[in-house]
Amino acid sequence: MPEVEAPAPSPFESGDGEAARLTLLEEQLAALFDVSCVLSRSLELRETLRHVLRTLHERGRLCRGMASLLDADSGDLLVAALHDEEAAPFEKIRYRPGEGVIGQVLETNRRWILPRVSDEPRFLDRLGLFDPDLPFIGVPIRIGEDDVVGVFALQPPANDALMPQRARLAEMIANLIGQAVRLSRSVEAERRALREERDTLRRHMKSSHGFDSIIGRTERMRLVFDQVRQVAKWNTTVLLRGESGTGKELIASAIHYNSPRAGGAFVKLNCAALPDNLLESELFGHEKGAFTGAQSQRKGRFEQADGGTLFLDEIGEISPAFQAKLLRVLQEGEFERVGGTRTLSVDVRVIAATNRNLEQEVRDGVFREDLYYRLNVMPILMPALRERVEDVPELAKFLVAKLAKRQGRDLTITDSALGVLMRHHWPGNVRELENCMERAAVMSEGGIIDRDVLNLTGLDVGSLPDAAAAVTPTPSPAADNIDLEDPDIDERERVIAALEQAGWVQAKAARLLGMTPRQIAYRIQTMKIRVKQF
Repeated sequence: MPEVEAPAPSPFESGDGEAARLTLLEEQLAALFDVSCVLSRSLELRETLRHVLRTLHERGRLCRGMASLLDADSGDLLVAALHDEEAAPFEKIRYRPGEGVIGQVLETNRRWILPRVSDEPRFLDRLGLFDPDLPFIGVPIRIGEDDVVGVFALQPPANDALMPQRARLAEMIANLIGQAVRLSRSVEAERRALREERDTLRRHMKSSHGFDSIIGRTERMRLVFDQVRQVAKWNTTVLLRGESGTGKELIASAIHYNSPRAGGAFVKLNCAALPDNLLESELFGHEKGAFTGAQSQRKGRFEQADGGTLFLDEIGEISPAFQAKLLRVLQEGEFERVGGTRTLSVDVRVIAATNRNLEQEVRDGVFREDLYYRLNVMPILMPALRERVEDVPELAKFLVAKLAKRQGRDLTITDSALGVLMRHHWPGNVRELENCMERAAVMSEGGIIDRDVLNLTGLDVGSLPDAAAAVTPTPSPAADNIDLEDPDIDERERVIAALEQAGWVQAKAARLLGMTPRQIAYRIQTMKIRVKQF
């Protein structure tokens, strides 16, 4: 359908017409400048369009503006913005292609100019927005030449000989809006991709650090799993106890990624790796110029972990002087950056870990008693690998599978090799086992790890005791003389005597006492019984 143009009124005299055109040109340049400034302020498309229409309306250049954008799902035009903030709700107003004048602009990809709105029977003013006695201009919003993404509709203040120039200004503004739509779509697509990637990573992290990824079938490990499942639900401070290499960091990750804070950051710091002055800056951050080399402000680990979890490994290594500074932030959640005066507040869950005997260090005055009780809210004791020797085969197979994937070849471990691993003492725990498996994978040319390959790793296969001697220690003779039913002995002494009589095999001791293995493991932990190693 051909474009409808307004009939020209009586011609201006040449001088007056030229002056009017110059005036209009200045107004159009000013309008384009104003529109470009508004469009550059924000990436929120609907809010930006509303500001554009309001600016044009208030300055009387192009009034009663309406911007409609194409809905990709339905193919209809949906009203996206009006110049009037108090207009009736317009979110459900839509135009199909070819429906009314606005639908014709979309379908024909051409501008429409009406000398007077009331003279066009096809005009649908569903919002009652336009003045029926004024002219109307509708132009397509394009991305490129043919990709129509919407319609820009408005009314000039009056019908005059310069209507084509006013329509041209509307087209230029529509082109600017089209670029804003393109940018908004691009940003939204990137945001959607980032959200999907974030959600995928969160699912991956949760599955990677879930309970199923932690290997352990023994009673000691099942007790740890039960404790972790319970404490993960809350914001309770956790203190992980155990020797180096027992998997304390893995348990800390499982607590975080299975907690309500899983969407926040999981920040880690090894407290033994830094001296006090660097540790303070690392945890609390520093201001620019706080010390030599502080060329900019830096957030510390507590700020980075705000809303998430902070894992402080080797907490027993910090000095008494720094313990007082750490105590404040644990109690109040407040601190100051190094060189700063402003008090900062954070919401951080703290998980600490140590392989040291903090109780003895408290008695020796090396570790602050108040900090100990602040950290020791929920203690979880990680068993040494020699205390759960039944888990060694599964751990070894898991590590071998991981090495096979890393090396891009098939690797297997024989049953005889697994028997050797079960008889080793493993003073370095799982970390030592992992290093042993990596050395074995390197020394295995054919991809089969057997006794001979283990011997090449430095593991003295010939000197290891047999499995029965390794897992069944001899009970203490003195313990055989204690009557476990004697009401005069206290509970702690009774548990120790049962453990001695059972050769420190907790399942056997539990049967002697009429308990479950979980009950005796709980008493060992709460009564702080030092488990003998053989």
